[in-house]
Amino acid sequence: MRQVGIRQLKTHLSGCLKQVQAGRTVVVTHRGQPVGRIIPIAATLPQRLASLRDAGHLAWSGRRLRRCRPIARLRGRRTVATLLLEDRE
Repeated sequence: MRQVGIRQLKTHLSGCLKQVQAGRTVVVTHRGQPVGRIIPIAATLPQRLASLRDAGHLAWSGRRLRRCRPIARLRGRRTVATLLLEDRE
């Protein structure tokens, strides 16, 4: 992630946009404080998954995940929302 000041962004806008096209994020600062980000337009889901896999942040065998058993079960007609509200009081 590259940080650039507003003046530097004005001067080197095409270079910053080339970095964004390459998939990097550019943080725009004003007097050293971040004020905005220029980020690439989100790619499709398969493209994002492929980039995560290529970066080593994602590993998947390709198999479907098994269903998990519920951690808790409700008894009666009470809902999770009702239980949360009671717990907060």
